Amino acid sequence: MPVDELQYRIAIELIPKVGSVTAKRLIAYCGSAEAVFKQTKAALLKIPGIGETIAHEVVNQKVLHLAEKEVKFIERYKIKALYFTDAEYPERLRQCEDGPVLLYVKSNSNINLNHEKVISIVGTRKATAYGKHVCENIVAGLAERGFNPLIVSGLAYGIDICAHKAALKNGLPTLAVLGHGLNTIYPTAHRGVAKEMVEHGALVTDFISETPFDRNNFLRRNRIIAGLADATLVVESATEGGALVTADIANSYNRDVFAVPGNVSSVYSQGCNMLIKQNKAALIESADDIAYMLGWKAQQPDEPIKQYTINFEQFSDDEKKILTFLRDKGEETVDLIALGTGLPVSKVLSLLLSLEFSGAVCSKPGKVFALNV
Repeated sequence: MPVDELQYRIAIELIPKVGSVTAKRLIAYCGSAEAVFKQTKAALLKIPGIGETIAHEVVNQKVLHLAEKEVKFIERYKIKALYFTDAEYPERLRQCEDGPVLLYVKSNSNINLNHEKVISIVGTRKATAYGKHVCENIVAGLAERGFNPLIVSGLAYGIDICAHKAALKNGLPTLAVLGHGLNTIYPTAHRGVAKEMVEHGALVTDFISETPFDRNNFLRRNRIIAGLADATLVVESATEGGALVTADIANSYNRDVFAVPGNVSSVYSQGCNMLIKQNKAALIESADDIAYMLGWKAQQPDEPIKQYTINFEQFSDDEKKILTFLRDKGEETVDLIALGTGLPVSKVLSLLLSLEFSGAVCSKPGKVFALNV
């Protein structure tokens, strides 16, 4: 069977010791996922961060067989495989250096992963009546005030499933990020909710089907929960747990983190209170607090469209490529700029430095660049 580009895209993150960051580096240097597997071992070893083990695994191409099997699974169950340069790929997640190369999406709705407003809601699996009540009220409040955000969580027991159910009840789109492949649902008790979410939202994951269950997988998926959203809200949490991991990741992405305060004697409020006390999260009591913190308001219909005023004629052809790419795409990482312009990463870095000195572009946290307009 001929190997198509999707198979290569799937295969690249299946290479042992290759995560999302390394996979994107390989793609940026080689030009495409397919091109990575066409390289000689000697050529691969010249790429920064690529050692003997990874180069050997790429060259022997054993992962292509597993990827071929996954292509058949995707086609059979009508799953979307969004590549990190696709227009449908969530832009917020694209800005995260460790965002997945491929995001697998199961949905029968027209869900927009680039929804105007997105908030992740996470918390303990052992949610109290207080936590559930606050979670439900906040989600209902966001709907009642017409903000209608996409609600993201992890389909786990406790606060996660409470957030999903509240979203469905209030007519809000909701998305679950899974810590396993789309061939199953965990926990099984949430199959019914998951089925409803496929019709009114989506299930997403960066794991291929039949991925073995592992605690680390559920921790790894937390980066997607944080990366998909404008902000992460922790409703209830002990001083350790996945919710606090997600909050830490969101902070590392320079995203807003919110926490609901609780009784100082409740073990499941200690984590939230700690986040607030350490200035790692803003105190949230209601939907109005979230809207205020994020500046959510209806855009005025007559609001003028922002015009770019940079005079491109003063720049070289390669500089124009970068400026045009940033004008069309907005903020992007160095690797994506290189991939989109067809320029080597080393040259892009040099050109960006020059453009930054000239005031044409500005650098942002996470090695992200944008037009300085």
